[in-house]
Amino acid sequence: MHFTKRIDGTAAHITVHGEIDYTTLPLLRAAAAGLPPNVTELVWDLHDACFMDVAGLHLLFEQPSPQGPPLKTTVTNLAPQPLRLLLLAAEVNPALEFAQLLPDTLPAALLDD
Repeated sequence: MHFTKRIDGTAAHITVHGEIDYTTLPLLRAAAAGLPPNVTELVWDLHDACFMDVAGLHLLFEQPSPQGPPLKTTVTNLAPQPLRLLLLAAEVNPALEFAQLLPDTLPAALLDD
């Protein structure tokens, strides 16, 4: 697993290439925690993350740095398996704020359900 990081003004985009699991979680957490202080939005691009286990839920729902201001976190380009995991987590735990992770514009495939 590796990732690419791009910063556009106050938004950081981290694209994950490979699996998100407890082995890769520390590296991804460190990437998010190491963002510059002017970053206010974190976008996880998961187009190339074909598998995500519960570690991915921790990654997406935890703030990267408890000392800094909260980041608006969104996820985009969900592959089928990570999407199923997020939907299942939201079903099991309705208090989970799944909708906050989705960008303002949803893909048509999600709106058809």
